[in-house]
Amino acid sequence: MHLTSALELFPEFAVTQLLFKDVKNCAELRKMAMEGKIAGALINPSMVLDPFQTLLAANKAVHVQKIGKMKTRSLYSEIIFNLSPTNNISEAFKRFGISENDNAVLIVLVHNKEEAYNKDGVLSKVDGQQIPADQISTLSDLAKIKKLYKLAPQEEKCGSVLDALVCRMAAKDVV
Repeated sequence: MHLTSALELFPEFAVTQLLFKDVKNCAELRKMAMEGKIAGALINPSMVLDPFQTLLAANKAVHVQKIGKMKTRSLYSEIIFNLSPTNNISEAFKRFGISENDNAVLIVLVHNKEEAYNKDGVLSKVDGQQIPADQISTLSDLAKIKKLYKLAPQEEKCGSVLDALVCRMAAKDVV
């Protein structure tokens, strides 16, 4: 059900992704996250095409945390910020964070690879049905994603939509 991946550049860390649909308490979850009661990034899955996107965002967040160059206050807010194609933090939270009216949530946890993380603590807070994280594309809104990332039809002819998204995410700090 969950998807756990090791970070290649930071082998001591792993990223676990938990995906839920039919969530009835997104407003409560959002409030808990803002108060620091949930140790995870709560992401709107309609804006994510593939688990690799969040893995990239988490890897970048760990990197900037290690070098002391975070643009947000926490590792988890940095993950949400890194998903965005722009450098506007509040816009990133509006687009990629969960809102009170959402009915699905992707929870991204970064934890020490050697230590057990509290998955059950997170699961107990979500009032919804957990589905396999690799099925996130079933909840994605491809039209909204293409519009936000400003994907041109020509880009799909020479590569995948995921390739274009990842390029924009990776290059946003240098462009």
